Amino acid sequence: MSAQSADHILLTRFNLPSVGAEGYIRAREGWLRHRVQLFEHYCLPSVRAQTCTSFSWIIYFDPASPDWLHDRIAALNADSTFKAIFRSSVSTEELVTDLARVSGQRHAQMITTNLDNDDGIASDFVERLQAAPSPHTRTALYLSQGLIKNGPKLYSRVDRNNAFCSVRESWSDPMTCWVDWHNSLYKVMPLQVLDGPPAWLQVIHGVNVSNRVHGRLVAAPKFAASFPGLLDDVETPSALDYVCDRGIFGPSRLAAQIGKAALKRATMRLGGREGLDRLKTAWITIKTDREQGKRMISSTNSVHGENNEEAI
Repeated sequence: MSAQSADHILLTRFNLPSVGAEGYIRAREGWLRHRVQLFEHYCLPSVRAQTCTSFSWIIYFDPASPDWLHDRIAALNADSTFKAIFRSSVSTEELVTDLARVSGQRHAQMITTNLDNDDGIASDFVERLQAAPSPHTRTALYLSQGLIKNGPKLYSRVDRNNAFCSVRESWSDPMTCWVDWHNSLYKVMPLQVLDGPPAWLQVIHGVNVSNRVHGRLVAAPKFAASFPGLLDDVETPSALDYVCDRGIFGPSRLAAQIGKAALKRATMRLGGREGLDRLKTAWITIKTDREQGKRMISSTNSVHGENNEEAI
């Protein structure tokens, strides 16, 4: 079966109301404006840069979104890059209906791909997914190689069950890529992991729920063509940077990752997903309060600086 025999739809939750850790973040003042900035800088331009344009993109927004966001969405989508849908929640039935309506349901199979609104994808991401050998049964697809951007530093990462997950399946009784957590799809269907150059970009910022720096420090130039405009502010690592990353920071990150994974497994065993979500919420409460404190201090310092200039 050829790759062209599938309707391909990217799926993004922008600010859907939710409970737990993510819901807590989205209720914080300033979250929405910050997320729009990340969307404009990373996610939207990366989708516009796709070498293959045979796909649709659905973005779900909260119907209670402020007026300024409605206006901004309309301005950003003047070229109809995505289909904005406003729902307070999305049931499986509603999702499938939206997928069929937006894609036109022209083929026997469908591909759904999760894309977070603060991340980016390589310019050939869609092309590579659609060129992958077509499975005979419902299958989760992962492009395993990616990049992680943390301020001016860039890291290469291999993640065989990353958040940029896709599901290829028949239109009859579809599950979609949102049937379970991206790292739990193996529980309900076979997996197909696709190797190759970096296919995605995760951006670390102050209010990430789960993303952390992983992988190895790398230079940006050889990846710039695949991520046009997204890596312009990445600094070129020095020889000392590489030595420190390989000998000190990399092993430290790995140890932290192992410890975090062990804590997550223990929490899941004791409290299930609800327990894990409570743990995330507690951590995020501390983290977001700290970030807001930093912004308040920065704002205060700026005001004091302006007052000093006026006094001079």
